[in-house]
Amino acid sequence: MPPHFSLFISSCRTYINAFVTFLENGRRWRCNICSQLNDVPAPYFCHLDEDGRRRDRDARPELSEGVVEYIAPSEYMVRPPQPPSYFFCIDVSVTSVRSGMLKSVAKAISASLDSLPGSPRTQVGFLTYDDSVHYYSLKSGLINPQMLVVADLVELFVPAPDDLLVNLQESRDVVDTFLENLPSMFEKSTSQNACLGPALKAAFTVTKHIGGKMCVFQSTLPSIGDGALAPRESVQIMGTPDEVKLLRPSQNWYKDTAVEFSRAQISVDMFLFPRAYIDVASLGDLPKITAGTLHTYPGFSYEADGPRFESELSRCLTQHTAFEAVMRIRCTRGMRISNFYGNFFVRGTDLLALPNCTSDSVFAFDLVHDEPNVTSSVVTVQSALLYTSCEGERRIRVVTQAIPVTSLASEVMGGVDADAVSTLLAKQALDISVKTNLDNARNKLQQACVELIRASKEGDKPRTVSGYAAPPMQHQQQQQPEAENKPIPDNLKLLPLYTLALMKNVAFRGGTDVHPDERVHAMHRLAGMDVMASKHFMYPRMFSLHDMSPSSGLPSNVAPSDAEEEKVAGQDCIELPRVLNLTVDRLASNGIFLLDNGVDMFLWVGRSSDPAILNSLFGTNSLEGVDMSQLQTSGNDFASRLHAIVSALREDDSPQNLVAKVTIVREGDHGLESRFFWHLIEDSASFNGGTFSYPDFVQFVNSGGQGAPPGPPGPGGPPQRGGPPQMGGPPQRGGPPQMGGPPQMGGPPQMGGPPQMGGPQMGGPPPPMNQGPPPPMNQGPPPPMNQGPPPPMNRGPPPPQVRFLLQELLHRVHFIFAYNIFPHTSDDCTKLGTTHAWSRRSSIWWNAGKLTNLCPILARLYFSNYRFDLIQTYLLFTP
Repeated sequence: MPPHFSLFISSCRTYINAFVTFLENGRRWRCNICSQLNDVPAPYFCHLDEDGRRRDRDARPELSEGVVEYIAPSEYMVRPPQPPSYFFCIDVSVTSVRSGMLKSVAKAISASLDSLPGSPRTQVGFLTYDDSVHYYSLKSGLINPQMLVVADLVELFVPAPDDLLVNLQESRDVVDTFLENLPSMFEKSTSQNACLGPALKAAFTVTKHIGGKMCVFQSTLPSIGDGALAPRESVQIMGTPDEVKLLRPSQNWYKDTAVEFSRAQISVDMFLFPRAYIDVASLGDLPKITAGTLHTYPGFSYEADGPRFESELSRCLTQHTAFEAVMRIRCTRGMRISNFYGNFFVRGTDLLALPNCTSDSVFAFDLVHDEPNVTSSVVTVQSALLYTSCEGERRIRVVTQAIPVTSLASEVMGGVDADAVSTLLAKQALDISVKTNLDNARNKLQQACVELIRASKEGDKPRTVSGYAAPPMQHQQQQQPEAENKPIPDNLKLLPLYTLALMKNVAFRGGTDVHPDERVHAMHRLAGMDVMASKHFMYPRMFSLHDMSPSSGLPSNVAPSDAEEEKVAGQDCIELPRVLNLTVDRLASNGIFLLDNGVDMFLWVGRSSDPAILNSLFGTNSLEGVDMSQLQTSGNDFASRLHAIVSALREDDSPQNLVAKVTIVREGDHGLESRFFWHLIEDSASFNGGTFSYPDFVQFVNSGGQGAPPGPPGPGGPPQRGGPPQMGGPPQRGGPPQMGGPPQMGGPPQMGGPPQMGGPQMGGPPPPMNQGPPPPMNQGPPPPMNQGPPPPMNRGPPPPQVRFLLQELLHRVHFIFAYNIFPHTSDDCTKLGTTHAWSRRSSIWWNAGKLTNLCPILARLYFSNYRFDLIQTYLLFTP
């Protein structure tokens, strides 16, 4: 950083950026956040061109880039940058040993040591625990590690504190020996207890002086010492409003511990391997508050789950990571940041403490009005991330964007992105579900969708509310037709589908068949997902494999266009089979279907499947007596292509690709099939709030939320699938839907036939093909809840002076970051002196037209073509 360059504006502490305005021939400049005029230092002076822009604008990254990085001066350091530290706390109870978890942990850590960031400064340490806490001295020069056991869990002390966290390069031989012997060290263990609390306290004592990443591996419910938890699983309250008690922590010990960890710059990544109730709701506070991640592997098996776990742990350890980070977000005067979403600890009112931050970190927030009107022509939002790099350099990454404002509600609604709205609504509903109950969360989602669609149909009607008036639009001379009869705008046509999918997602669905630990894990996953991952988690992709084209599963020879980007997957652009909509009508007994939600994969195999395909996948022509856990991945063309598809769906542009676990579901297997049917969200379900089929829900939304939802489907066996659906064949698509526009729905769908639809918008699911209400969805053994249908929402239109008035829009604007912080290789970055430019010049798309100063246009912005920068930023409107 040049010494003459002032990073901050004196009053609002905003970093100079590409959207400031220079005046008086370049001698002064105006802040785009607080509007203050500032003098330009003489060494930084440059004349303006005929457009009023600095002539050296393109040569200065801070004035031409949307994302810029600076080397932080010494005043930004509380202490010298610390080396990257990795500390592992491993449960070695008998459950961990017998399941193979211990073996898999040792294998994954050993394979990742060469790729840990920060070499040669990287430090590592290990601690194991069951009834007692086991420290390990890994001092360089030792032939074998020394295990030091402390059995007193009340008066814990740390023996040999200088040898428990060591430099990896210097102690590599003894670390390798320890990991090689770890699986066999506890083979004869009979302890069934795990003192997680004392182990965390011991690990904190060892690492608090340096911070870093802590990985915790737990197989059983913590039962002794501090933080001991009691089983509280209750079938009686599952599916009732009291179920929320199981979704909240049972005690504050883990929350309080997490706050201490955050202050010491320690982030916790927690890996759980439960074979029974483990109280994820209580344990989840550790990764949530310390900016870590949560992973669960129920019923862990080394053979079935080991590869997936090892790939996820390896990615967690080796991805580019920022340490000791804090982030603050600023916005234009007249606006303010309200709620934050993600994994972090808030210091004060607006400083997010992030002990670790990676390219997978996602943060969202609400941007609301602090004053009735915005006086500027744009709303500027700037985030600043201060962090320590793996190389020990203190840096500041600044992301700035400016969004035009308008008084036209039609422009606002025309810029709404259904994917982004659904993502933010999901994060808001997660907060509601824990603070109140799941019914209120589902009602929030349903009401938001209904009101947003209604507002989009009403256009630019003149509005008044609370004494504020919006002038009537000059072009609006004719009376608007009834909103109910208007088609849903193209950009929102998938919003009802995504809303229905969220209501039936495992994080929100009702009934008694979702285990509390499973639900809480889904909530943590959804809270930390970006827009693309959330879309696939809400509305999974289901591929038809038995009739896939000969080119499916092979690298594509043609680079896909933007409209076809989801027809291929993976770094090799593997061509995907055609995608089907999520209804039981699309299943057939002679078919094989792959369903992927980004976390889990299911392979549904019909009982009348082609023997040749069965032989390719399972080595037999019949399903009788077949071990469905063994899926061939090579040896023939079909198996090789399927393996390529499965692998490509888990690949991204990072070097640490994940391994998918495919659960094979045989037609008629009620246990697994009921879970598979959870994802067929276009069919009606038998829990309170989930009785809508997709046509029913579209009709409900188009009617403005009037009328009660249909009753639950009656009992019965699995849906009848005697063969392929007699619908003239599925839509002919070589892959996911084309960019030809979302389904064209002119109004409520007629139940005698499917809604008239074109191809869905890019990246969306295929158009639903229901012809009337679908058959009842098999929910498996758990009985449906006898709560009756929920009360109808929004009976009759709301008073016109209350809902979706233009001034109301001003107070309901939200902003979401899909915030990918770091590059995967330093070669992707351009270093300009002491300033690092991490993105290409920002490119902004918004609706053209007259822009005034009332309501921000909802726009989709891209600040970089690189994944590691701010790749998806959305300004959102939600009711």
